[in-house]
Amino acid sequence: MNAIHCGIEVGALMATGWAKEGAVQEQIDATVSDAVARARDGLAAGPSLTHCAECGDEIPLRRQRAIAGVRLCVSCQQEHDSEQAVFSGYNRRGSKDSQLR
Repeated sequence: MNAIHCGIEVGALMATGWAKEGAVQEQIDATVSDAVARARDGLAAGPSLTHCAECGDEIPLRRQRAIAGVRLCVSCQQEHDSEQAVFSGYNRRGSKDSQLR
């Protein structure tokens, strides 16, 4: 049973500090939305190129047909993907937890 203090049921209160109710879920949602936006930005659009936009090597026809809007050859795409994997995933919205990473 919760204690009553100043007419408020003490056990029913949540200690949230300065954060408003639901702030944690909003932060999670924002992080997911940012990740989805980054993923969408990385998707190719339009017709496939016949030659790599980075090195100029020919992009095989099978790759052009398999990946709509392809812009890079396999080698350049692998290098691009490895650079993207370095991304730390921090939340830029300023959570205390994300600033400690």
